[in-house]
Amino acid sequence: MALTKKQKEIVTQNVKRHNKDTGSPEYQIALFTEKIKKLTDHLKKNKKDFHSRRGLLKMVAKRKKLMNYLEKTNKKAYKALIKKLKLKG
Repeated sequence: MALTKKQKEIVTQNVKRHNKDTGSPEYQIALFTEKIKKLTDHLKKNKKDFHSRRGLLKMVAKRKKLMNYLEKTNKKAYKALIKKLKLKG
């Protein structure tokens, strides 16, 4: 269920700080969001896949920690990211 290189490029092209960006919180949050969407679809079809469910919960927690960090350090980037990824209403 890993994302292909093309999928990663498509997902992160709007949030990258520079061409070789792979570590910024914005980049990581965008990747986690896409992985969470894919895994959620998988779990809708496979309701008894508890191992994947655990992985999903870990990803959601990690994304939340990154979002809290970004909110504390750079509110402007945090708000822009939420709009781009359509996370909170």
